[in-house]
Amino acid sequence: MLSELENNFSVLEKKILSLYKKYKNLSEKHAETSDELQKVKEEYAEEKRRNQILVEENKELKLYSAISGNAEHNRLMKNHINRLVKEIDMCVSELQNSGL
Repeated sequence: MLSELENNFSVLEKKILSLYKKYKNLSEKHAETSDELQKVKEEYAEEKRRNQILVEENKELKLYSAISGNAEHNRLMKNHINRLVKEIDMCVSELQNSGL
């Protein structure tokens, strides 16, 4: 009976050690994956920032083109001016409403 208990204990100990090794391996893989994920997030944020800069530059180029008289961008220029006028009107009305 005692040898059977010792045998069971030995088997249990081997299983625990095996599980512990698997746990350590998974913990290391998790740490590596977390690092990779962080790097990918940083790269994504950088690319998103670059994309936003390019979008803004594209808008500016279209606006400059419209200002220089390019017929393709006349409508863009008119829309931009209209938006600016509306924004100024809203600011003026807010100032009037606030009593200034």
